[in-house]
Amino acid sequence: MVTQIIGTSASPEQFSPKKTAIASRLGPQERKNLSLQVLAQSEPVSRLAQNNGVSRKFLYQQAAKASEAIDEAFTAPADDDDKVLFHLPVTKKWIRQFVLSLILICHSSFRGVIEILADLFDYPISLGTVHNIVRGAIAKSQQINNAQDLSPIRIGLPDEIFQTGKPVLVGVDAQSTYCYLLAAEEHRDETTWGVHLLELAEKGLHPDYTIADGGSGLRAGQAAAWDNVPCHGDVFHAERDLGKLAFFLENRAAGCTTTREKLERKMQRAKNKGKGQSLSKKLAVVRKAETVAVRLAKDVRILADWMQNDILSAAGPNLQTRQQLYDFVVEELRALEPLCPHRITGVRRMLENQRDNLLAFAGVLDERFADLAARFNVPLFLIHAVSELKNLDQNLPLYWQRRAALQKKLREPFHPIETAVSEVIAETPRASSLVENLNSRLRNYFFLRRHIGNDYLDLLRFFLNHRRFQRSDRPERVGKSPAELLNGQPLPHWLELLGFERFKRN
Repeated sequence: MVTQIIGTSASPEQFSPKKTAIASRLGPQERKNLSLQVLAQSEPVSRLAQNNGVSRKFLYQQAAKASEAIDEAFTAPADDDDKVLFHLPVTKKWIRQFVLSLILICHSSFRGVIEILADLFDYPISLGTVHNIVRGAIAKSQQINNAQDLSPIRIGLPDEIFQTGKPVLVGVDAQSTYCYLLAAEEHRDETTWGVHLLELAEKGLHPDYTIADGGSGLRAGQAAAWDNVPCHGDVFHAERDLGKLAFFLENRAAGCTTTREKLERKMQRAKNKGKGQSLSKKLAVVRKAETVAVRLAKDVRILADWMQNDILSAAGPNLQTRQQLYDFVVEELRALEPLCPHRITGVRRMLENQRDNLLAFAGVLDERFADLAARFNVPLFLIHAVSELKNLDQNLPLYWQRRAALQKKLREPFHPIETAVSEVIAETPRASSLVENLNSRLRNYFFLRRHIGNDYLDLLRFFLNHRRFQRSDRPERVGKSPAELLNGQPLPHWLELLGFERFKRN
């Protein structure tokens, strides 16, 4: 830092009016350059002052400013961990919403809530008080749940999940992910499902169709309550069962190969002792079994991949073609059945009995693709050809060859058609996987059932429907809650819906 010179006598040139006027006209950049030259000590200050028409005092003043700025820039920042960021007015009402947030957002147990308030806020609270806070929120949640209009739901996803061996009936909207049904019951038969579906119909639920697995009670209940609403099949379970079959047969084939290799090594050792003839017949049998097992595993894997990637995929041929391919796969499984009846028979029968339900989504796609063909005034088969591009690997030449051929045929409408086809496929679900996702989230709240009983499901349904998505694979969902997506308009925060006022910093 530049040392200030004290005690030197002021010369007349330091107070020259002419030099003072020159100094006053210097801009910030010029002053900075002069201060850096003084600090660099590249030449005497007197000469620098004389060359620039300013006084030495002025130069020392500018150098002092620059030195202070440099010192400040390189000074270690002060520790501000103890600095008060803001003040939070803690009231009993704030405590109640804090308790609910800990339980619903952080999955905290009741005793965990007590510990946090005691350790961080020095605030004692009893287990009964926490119970009463949650119970009070349940009553308000039930009112909000019952007031929701369900008429915007077009595709319902009903399912049955289980908690401690007891069924919980679930229903989710395929588009908004809004949960319109979450009820613990003793049974999952036709009557139980039918009663719930009739109650939902009174709240406006009249979907175009639903997607469900093969649950007999669910399907019978829907047929009794909504006889004009189709119930499509859930392709996930069919793909999973066929995939498990292929995996089992591949493991069995690998086991046969291991057995054959071990026997060959054993036979080689026996040959070295002149006793290899005794194992030759056994080895022939093992080799034959391995050949059959490997061939069977390969054939079933091909059928499973074909079913998943072409027949049951969202992008694929029209319904009639899918039905023909589906029947071919079933007949091939029937032909392979004698080779492993205890495994193949059940899967083959399931596929055979559920063909129309599993392929129902393809009929919906055909209708929507027909609308696109009419809208763009192009042949329907070209719309299907555009959709089938999605099943091809973009890293292979075949994809680009077909894409180029379609662009040449469709010309300008190609890109709008491609976008429209992608939207149709995205908006045509084939499985009720959203229900399985909901089930995985419910498992984090099982402790509430012990304290509250089955009513806790009403609170969870309210919370999950009004909690906003922080992230999602679908950008249109980010920052919105399922209820907002269903209603098409913004709603207050879930805490505000329960009557609380959220804290906001001034």
